[in-house]
Amino acid sequence: MEYREEDYLSLSGIQHFMFCRRQWALIHIEQQWEENLRTVEGHIMHKNAHDSLKTETRGDIIITRGMSVFSRELGVYGVCDVVEFYRSDEGVNLFGRDGRYLPCPIEYKKGRPKENDMDRLQLAAQALCLEEMLCCTVKSAYLYYGETRHRIEVPITSEIRDKVKSVFEEMHQYYNRRYTPKVRPTKQCKACSLKNICLPVLCKNKRVDAFIDQMLKGGVDEKIT
Repeated sequence: MEYREEDYLSLSGIQHFMFCRRQWALIHIEQQWEENLRTVEGHIMHKNAHDSLKTETRGDIIITRGMSVFSRELGVYGVCDVVEFYRSDEGVNLFGRDGRYLPCPIEYKKGRPKENDMDRLQLAAQALCLEEMLCCTVKSAYLYYGETRHRIEVPITSEIRDKVKSVFEEMHQYYNRRYTPKVRPTKQCKACSLKNICLPVLCKNKRVDAFIDQMLKGGVDEKIT
């Protein structure tokens, strides 16, 4: 199956989706957004990486920034922070370049490595887009974390490929239904830039009239656990 271009989803949305399905729906279906310190810092870091006018050559490596990618199979589009092309006999021809090259995407993140898969899935999705566009195989990619100033290699395994495809299929189902789900509030709600829009307390089993009465008496002071 191939998706039509008008049905493409934002590739970076897979990170929002894995963090919280409700957050993803608020952003990508309802077009809601609010900034906080973390999102602003992240934008600044990506702005520096997304300078598509810069192409560097370091020996047998070509470094591009802000490269647009897409996949008809996944139904997504996005931008890679950095793609490094390594000279390789197994690679592909690049316009205006001698030799053959294999692409390797590098995604920049502001903080530290996460325990969950959200960053790795976003990176793997970029790799799958590059494979489809360039008719090649991407065996590994890298995550660079600003807080640790260190690259982490991410093997593009069959398991992570299958998970990327499965998650995007679920995202398309939500999007086609224009469905914003409720979720169980957790501690991570406190760090979410959309907490004032989402109102995670509303996702609990509480009657509307009871919530309105509480707001009129002094606002929500219920602790999110």
